[in-house]
Amino acid sequence: MEETIIPIEEPKRQGYFISCLNDIIQIKTMEKGRQPSYKVVTFGCQMNARDSEKLAGILTDIGYIESETEEEADLVLFNTCTVRENANERLYGRLGQLKRSKKNNKDMLIGLCGCMMQEAEEVEKIKKSYSYVDIVFGTHNIYKLAEILYNRIENKKQVVDVIDSSKMIVENLPSKRVYPFKSGVNITFGCNNFCTFCIVPYVRGRERSRLPEDIVAEIKSLVADGVVEVMLLGQNVNSYGRGLEKKTTFTELLAQIVKIEGLKRVRFMTPHPKDFSDDLIQLIKENPKICRHIHLPLQSGNSKILKKMNRVYTKEQYLDLAFKIKREIPDVSLTTDIIVGFPGETEEDFLDTLDVVEKVQYDAAFTFIYSKRSGTPAAKMELNISESELKQRFDTLLKRVQHIAAANTTKHVGKVYEALIETKDEQLEGYVTGRLSNNMIVHLKGEESMIGSIIKVSLDESKGFYYMGHAI
Repeated sequence: MEETIIPIEEPKRQGYFISCLNDIIQIKTMEKGRQPSYKVVTFGCQMNARDSEKLAGILTDIGYIESETEEEADLVLFNTCTVRENANERLYGRLGQLKRSKKNNKDMLIGLCGCMMQEAEEVEKIKKSYSYVDIVFGTHNIYKLAEILYNRIENKKQVVDVIDSSKMIVENLPSKRVYPFKSGVNITFGCNNFCTFCIVPYVRGRERSRLPEDIVAEIKSLVADGVVEVMLLGQNVNSYGRGLEKKTTFTELLAQIVKIEGLKRVRFMTPHPKDFSDDLIQLIKENPKICRHIHLPLQSGNSKILKKMNRVYTKEQYLDLAFKIKREIPDVSLTTDIIVGFPGETEEDFLDTLDVVEKVQYDAAFTFIYSKRSGTPAAKMELNISESELKQRFDTLLKRVQHIAAANTTKHVGKVYEALIETKDEQLEGYVTGRLSNNMIVHLKGEESMIGSIIKVSLDESKGFYYMGHAI
């Protein structure tokens, strides 16, 4: 018998291991009288959510079926987040709960991947104290799941495969989408910004951009498969194109994407204020396909604090940009991220943040109390605020943000907008839930058959952060 030569190039190499595992799964199915199941558990951002769809796609190709619960699954894969240290503790809690399930199912496999696994100390902790975890890999080799799993099954030993960085982008991976009618699409990986509070550049690596032709080809394939809306994903989508041999800006890429026939909506997440160009504003203004929602992280409204955060813009520059966006795109919805209590923040500095909130009038804001993240420059900075002061500032900010957002929502009552119907309503029988171009949610009477369709909806009543409406 001739020796099988394992392909070197990706993704053919992974295709080989998928095929090998498929044979193993078929045998397991016959032995157990049922098909083995998997459960991918996702922590963190939309980048992680998209990675999880790829992991689910690989596992589906191998022959697993999706399980409803972690406890009943034959393979549980945690795709981890490490933006905040309490996310790590949550994971360990989940692992402890699964230990009993694994004892009851000797064939159960537990895997860890994602951002947290890029931290060497966490990997060592897993190896030392959680020996029942079967596979461990990081953000840079998600595509290797099949190979890693094969090695674990064949060698019956814990497999740890974490690499510090990678310049390689592997295309044409299988994917199992959560929604058949919309999808995330990665355009960049990694981050070069190095905000002092953020661990992402250290765990996701330096920025790498996909080739524009690969992105366009993927979206065309998605549209052919029934997708009507895509979300372009990157830690900083505005910086797309850096490192490409043929320079292509984010605006130029977006201009190519909106021309794709059959694609109804385009979103993107997340832009950085420092890279938001006038050309991009004009493109959004002129193309109704591009959704009227821009998430523009502020983090702080004080220039001194922004400098300490390494955000590379001032309060005034941010306001100029926000005003320009709202002036050129009047129907835009602006949302943001804000951190309260960053090291060195005084009451006066906090009032600057409130001032920006008042002037911009955000439609929503994700507000966070500063949480020290080990391994970041900010972790070495001295905190100067008591817990009571911190809570007072946070509550003040939250109340103001909620009040403004609720007032903004009422402005659209009585108007007609298009909504992409996404799900059956979880609370109201006979209702469905849709999303407007500006990212607001509307609930309306409707049938399950409407899901995936874009329909006109009259917004009848504002409920503060969502609408009740009816189909036109």
